[in-house]
Amino acid sequence: MKQLFRLLAACALLLGFAVGLPAPAQAALPVSPNVHIFYYSWYGSPTVNGSYRHWQQGGHTPPNDLGANLYPVLGAYDSGAVAAVDQHMAWIAQAGVGVIVYSWWGQGSYEDGLVPMVLDAANRQGIKVAWHLEPYSGRTAASTVSDVNYLNSRYGGHAAYYRDAAHGNRPAFYVFESLRITDWSAIAPLKSGNIILAQTTDTSKVAGFGGMYTYDAIAGASAPGWANASAFCKANGLVWAPSVGPGYLDDRAVPGNTTPTLNRDNGVTYDREWGNALATANGGPPTWVSITSFNEWHEGSVIEPASATPPGGQGYLTYVGAYGTTGTASQTAYLDRTRYWVGRFSPPPQQSFLALRARANSRFVTADNAGASPLIAKGTTIGLWEQYDQLTLGGGNIALRSKANGLIVTADNAGASPLIANRTAVGPWETFALVNNGDGSFSLRAQVNGRYVTAENAGASPLIANRTAIGTWEKFDLATS
Repeated sequence: MKQLFRLLAACALLLGFAVGLPAPAQAALPVSPNVHIFYYSWYGSPTVNGSYRHWQQGGHTPPNDLGANLYPVLGAYDSGAVAAVDQHMAWIAQAGVGVIVYSWWGQGSYEDGLVPMVLDAANRQGIKVAWHLEPYSGRTAASTVSDVNYLNSRYGGHAAYYRDAAHGNRPAFYVFESLRITDWSAIAPLKSGNIILAQTTDTSKVAGFGGMYTYDAIAGASAPGWANASAFCKANGLVWAPSVGPGYLDDRAVPGNTTPTLNRDNGVTYDREWGNALATANGGPPTWVSITSFNEWHEGSVIEPASATPPGGQGYLTYVGAYGTTGTASQTAYLDRTRYWVGRFSPPPQQSFLALRARANSRFVTADNAGASPLIAKGTTIGLWEQYDQLTLGGGNIALRSKANGLIVTADNAGASPLIANRTAVGPWETFALVNNGDGSFSLRAQVNGRYVTAENAGASPLIANRTAIGTWEKFDLATS
């Protein structure tokens, strides 16, 4: 029966239907905003796209014969199928990864058309979206400037649009094969408002850029030039985001290709690359770690679940044996191992019990209606709805997770709406500076807009982050465990 259900579920995903499929589980908190993974939306199927797209690379005939050496658990899925993308985002969150780096091929491209759906799916799992600017025909430094401005203006208002809280709330753009263009001076004016990364470790090739990354999953095994690149980035206030991957194999997608392969060795390779990224000898820890990749199936660098029982007669490999796993457990082996490494790189924030009593009316702040309504200072005693886990983020910043529903408190609508506990992950809207007022009270300043949280209307209205100065309504007494 379980095998039948899996088959039906995979078929439904392939067809783009959500009927009969369980909703992907919400992400276990937290996901790391400093671990990014390259994500591809270039796949198509007849039932959604009208024909197969990309799966037939190398002269193959989907759905059983694909241009890949591993076979997806979801089969030859369509990147436009909401159910498939929802499952992807759930898996990425399961791995602890907080940001996808979306493979984007220019304004009006196939991939550009799928952006709104991907942003929505990412948001449902607390995932953010950064951008992998690909070398489409005619790409120039000037067109890249136009692309960055286009992405920011068209999609920048979406809740899933990645902005790095640690670097001025700026969005991130990885420029693949940046060395194809020799003069990047046109991007210099973008630097103050964006983080644009060059794909190189050559420090002479990054003028105007905001950082460096490598992408190459093969190079990650030996980390050539990583120590020097890291030192340069640290010395110049740039982002260093080395790329790690589980292996590389493109024999079916590119017959006769002479590119070297990199064997997975049942997970040893992936561990080695993560170790290289974090090692002090290579300049670690880095600013971010980028993972190559979630689903670049043609190059065999995927951590997306691969079938342990792929179609016969095609010579597919599997993850069986990875980290000692067998059968269906092997299918998520690389997701599970990613979460382990995310924990090593970005340890879970410290937690402590917290209650807040507003000085405006001496009432406790409650996540009213079991967290379904905005926070308001109305509690006369400390019960479950008045309790929060304080997540210590560093740099004087915290997040609050309501014990009423297990969700994170957010300054909703970029601070324009009242505070409410309804988020699954911590981002800029969920980050607050804890300000000690020196009189025994504390205030909360929302990172998203720099405004102080107030118990509006002397505590009679919901809390909202809209004050520029601290008065009585903006002061809270803390009760901690």
